[in-house]
Amino acid sequence: MGANTSQVSDLSDNPSLKALVGTESISENDPFWNQLISFTFISPTNSGDSKSLEEAVIPLAKILIENNPRTGNFGALVRIFLGRTKELKISTECQDQLFIWQAHNALLMIRCLLKVFIREMSEEELHLQFSYHERAPGSFEETGNEDLLEELLSNLVHLIVEVPLLDITYNILFEAVTTLLVFFSYQLFHKDILRENTHNRLVKTLLYNFIRQEKCPPPATHIFEPKAEGGLLYGLASGVASGLWNVFTLGGTGSKAGIDQEHNPLPLSNQSLLLLLVLANLADGPDWPNPYRQAITCFRNTQDTSTLPMEQPHAFQINFNSLYTALYEQQRSDQVTLLLYTLLHQNANMRTYMLSRTDMDNLVLPILEILYHVEERNSHHVYMALIILLILTEDDAFNRSIHEVVLKNISWYTERSLTEISLGSLLILVVIRTIQFNMTRTRDKYLHTNCLAALANMSAQFRCLHQYAAQRIISLFALLSKKHNKVLEQATQSLRGRQGDNTALPDYAQDLNVIEEVIRMMLEIINSCLCNSLHHNPNLVYALLYKRELFEQFRMHPSFQDIMQNLDTVIGFFSQRLEQAGSDLSVERVQEVIMKGAQALPKDRLKKFPELKFKYVEEDQPEDFFIPYVWSLIFNSGVGLHWSPHGIELFSMDSG
Repeated sequence: MGANTSQVSDLSDNPSLKALVGTESISENDPFWNQLISFTFISPTNSGDSKSLEEAVIPLAKILIENNPRTGNFGALVRIFLGRTKELKISTECQDQLFIWQAHNALLMIRCLLKVFIREMSEEELHLQFSYHERAPGSFEETGNEDLLEELLSNLVHLIVEVPLLDITYNILFEAVTTLLVFFSYQLFHKDILRENTHNRLVKTLLYNFIRQEKCPPPATHIFEPKAEGGLLYGLASGVASGLWNVFTLGGTGSKAGIDQEHNPLPLSNQSLLLLLVLANLADGPDWPNPYRQAITCFRNTQDTSTLPMEQPHAFQINFNSLYTALYEQQRSDQVTLLLYTLLHQNANMRTYMLSRTDMDNLVLPILEILYHVEERNSHHVYMALIILLILTEDDAFNRSIHEVVLKNISWYTERSLTEISLGSLLILVVIRTIQFNMTRTRDKYLHTNCLAALANMSAQFRCLHQYAAQRIISLFALLSKKHNKVLEQATQSLRGRQGDNTALPDYAQDLNVIEEVIRMMLEIINSCLCNSLHHNPNLVYALLYKRELFEQFRMHPSFQDIMQNLDTVIGFFSQRLEQAGSDLSVERVQEVIMKGAQALPKDRLKKFPELKFKYVEEDQPEDFFIPYVWSLIFNSGVGLHWSPHGIELFSMDSG
């Protein structure tokens, strides 16, 4: 904002704004309104600019709250906006920018005032602010009830759905999406929006806004500059533009437009995605399911020519290829990861399409990179990335195909140079690294469970595991074994000193149960690979033999005895063949013996166990997790929106 910052305070002294919030009613036919909404202003695109604007608006809004019951000027402003929007579609088709410009300005003012209203008053009081009308002195009039509020909400939805996205409409569409987000910061408004019957079209439009990734057009303020003394546009614009908003043109001349657009090059795309996530995670009503979630659940590919099922008569179609491309190209932020999770989990058509792609590495690699940088990510983002992998690994074809995709030089994997590795082996490495990070830092059982479930789902289809991936599987087992021995020793010492004491077991005894569950799971994963694809995985057999002493202590353990039988058989079989091959064998010779032995080991020597299969199931009340999560994303990354952290109860300030 540069030097303009000090002039923001001028807003509270501006005559036109003072008249709007003052004690006199202003008729909707008064030329004042044309003047008021004919200014040049570019919406703020970062939280700092938004904070400055809000701080300037607060004193004006508080005066309006006091005077509006007598003047009805806020309702008049809303009706002026509604009047301008009736011509928007025609104005767009005719490239007539005047109505679009004025409608945008009116909506921006409404949104700025609403933002303060919502902070200052209850939902019921806000409803009343929409109901006050201009009235004669000495009379009392409070009409309209919620009609004007509902009309505004409905109008915003229709505006987003009906008005095409062009350079001249970009700002008003962004403002409409942002205003809905502001409304949704009140849970009460959910029921109003849920009455809308345009949910399919709204969801489709928001998805296409995300897909198109349209950059914010450069400021076109020159369009509205005075053309000639006395001309129509000059008469409309001169009164306010010169004295009101041009002192505070965020993103315009003399400000940080270039920097802001670097940080938020896609404000409409980002804001549309946030609104979509809010809608998708609304709680169901008492008598109806959330229609936005239903719309997300059943939309189909534009290439799908089959007839719609009876239970989905109004499902819309969207270009799955474009959506898939946008999902992997933008897979850096929490909100895009959350959208991918939502689509994979809730839309069977999209899930089937994604799993049928031959370029799944484009989608999986960004997810693995998120998990690899677990130290830099918030826990919610890590969970979402991990659950996406778990959902993908429920599909056997996916588990087979990832071992056929060969990757070269993974630059972000810095622990070891991976010049060539399969996507499957890389996935195993990243998941194991996440488990090890969790063991040493967060110790979150939920994270462990999902990591192990993904590995278990893949285990029967492990193919040609990279030498390093095989080593890391056994290294993880070694780490677990070491931890088990340490906890076992602590538990034993504790029990010796607690003879005759019947109180609850201390935490480390419970830790022992948890770690034994994890060890059991790791043994089952190794066993599953050996039983189903031993001949495809000589590197795992090599790593197993190299560290065979690790497994000795678990052979007779009652929790592991059954699963250890197969590992004993494999270790014994290959150890015998290596002894027969002689001593001082080279690595290459050992690998050759293993390869030949793998073909010779009779399948019936290994005991069959039930197939390892885990399916992701959402919690009973998912909104308890998702609603605070989505709002933390809006708080942290909503474009041009600033919320004071004081008084926020929905999520803790460190959850984002």
